This record gives sequence, C-alpha cells and structure tokens, in this order.
Amino acid sequence: MSYSNTTDFTNPATFILLGIPGLEAAHIWISIPFCAMYAIAVLGNFTILFIVKREPSLHGPMFYFLCMLAVTDLVTSTSTIPKMLSIFWFNSREISFSACLTQMYFIHCFSAIESGILVAMAFDRYVAICHPLRYSTTLTNSVVAKIGLAVVLRSGILSLPYPFLTRRWPYCRTNIIPHTYCRQIAVVNLACADIRISSYYGLFNLFSVMGIDVFFIAVSYTQILQAIFRLPTKDARLKTFGTCSSHLCAIFALYIPDFFSSFMQRFGHNVPQHFLVLFANMYLLVPPALHPIIYGVRTKQIRGRLFQFFTHKET
Repeated sequence: MSYSNTTDFTNPATFILLGIPGLEAAHIWISIPFCAMYAIAVLGNFTILFIVKREPSLHGPMFYFLCMLAVTDLVTSTSTIPKMLSIFWFNSREISFSACLTQMYFIHCFSAIESGILVAMAFDRYVAICHPLRYSTTLTNSVVAKIGLAVVLRSGILSLPYPFLTRRWPYCRTNIIPHTYCRQIAVVNLACADIRISSYYGLFNLFSVMGIDVFFIAVSYTQILQAIFRLPTKDARLKTFGTCSSHLCAIFALYIPDFFSSFMQRFGHNVPQHFLVLFANMYLLVPPALHPIIYGVRTKQIRGRLFQFFTHKET
C-alpha cells in the first residue's frame, strides 16, 4: 500500500502511523521484545490484582496503591502496544483522527495518573517510616480513595487540552505520523499553523505534573532518609530502607525515560528519528513490564502469597 506525503485537508479522516522510521525492515524482529514485554505487563499486573484481591492480609494502603498502579499500567500499555504490533505484523498503519486523539488523551492522562500514584506511594512510605504509630489512622480506606480520586481528576483535567488543541490545528501538509502511536508532539508537528501553544502547554504540563510530583517525592524521601539515619543499628537502617527499594525502582523506571524522551522530542533536532521513536516506546513499554517484576520480587508479602498459591496448586 502506498501513502502520499501531501494532501489537502483541514482535519484528516485518518492518520498513517509509519512505525519506526528507517527500521521498517526490522519491524518483525523489533516486535518480538515488544510483544514479550506486553505479555509480561498484562500477566504480571493481573497477577498482582488477583493476589491482592484474594488475600485479606494485603488489603492495606500500600497494596491499594499498588493495585491502582497495576490498573494504570494495563490501560497505558493496552492503549498503545496492540496498535504497534498490528503495524509491525500486519502493516496496519491507518488510525482514524478520533481514535488518534483518544489514544493521545489516554497516554497523557494515565501517564499523569501513574506519576500521581507514585507520589501517593511515597507519602505511604513517609507515614509508615516517619510516623508508624499514626499510619493506620492517617491512611484509612477513605483517605486512600480520596487520594486516588484526586489523582484521577487532576490527570484527567490537565490532559484534556491535548486532544482539543490538536483538533483545532489545520493539517494541510501530510497525514503521515513518523511514530508508532499518536504522540502529541509528533501529531501537531504535521500542522500547517503556529503550534507554539501546544508546545508551551506540553512543557507546562511536564513541569506542573511530573516536576511537582518529583518535588514531593524528593521531599518525602528526604524525611524518610533522615528517619532511617536516626535508627540505632545498620541492620535496622538496611531493613527499613529495603521497604522503599521497590518504590524507588518504579520512580526511576518512569521519570528518567519520560524526561529524556520529552526533552529529546522537543529539542533533540540532531538525534536520529528512529532513536527518538524507540526511546519513546521504551517509556511506554518498560514501566508496565517492570513494575510487577519489581514488586513481585522485592515485596515479601506478594512473593510469599504467590509461592503459596503455586505450591498449593501442585499439592
């Protein structure tokens, strides 16, 4: 199927997703790790939800936040990776304008939700370590639900301008997106208009959501580290810090690729296009696949319940 590079339209009926520009011949091979990571993300996150639901002893704030993170990872990966795989396997590159805007909204909304949940988990660790006697009275089920609702509302509202701004631009150059999914900056770059409003809002959202979240996480961990260093023995310090290791891994897995990807997409004009696209895909692929592995291996309660479940089935 051949696609034209130019056309005359204001709002195209469809966009064409190229996949990874310059690496089209390797799409089949690239799809193998993509598919494997998606399978790990789906299986792993559903396993976490299943274990927490079945085990009453895990019905606590930390595991409620972990379930929220699992649901967010499932939605984020499912909104993008199946379409990527259809491009790689079946050359199914068309996506309707409305579907493109919907995918764009889901990516930004649930990425912001994930960031907010990591802040909530940092607050959970802060209360558990710095104020352990007030933990059960501070993080009640009602408070956890309110935190979750606030995170969803904040992310949903701040992500709404992305599709609305994208819809208002005229697209008279081309409808070919050099990407595997409808990333906002990749779509608006096709517009034949001044898109500075979209670029400025993207940077504002990056700093107002991710930047503020990172600030609150840093403040929480500053207090946590101070509390840890006040503990009398090295073993106590290591044991207490170990309760935060899974969360720290999740933080690094999300924020480092996200910041690099966002800045390179806007300012990395000399970076090869295929590298930008691959890096943006890693940001969507790696955290959902990594989180269930991190929490499954590092969280003693989940690891123990999973082991009990499989040994019970064998007997």
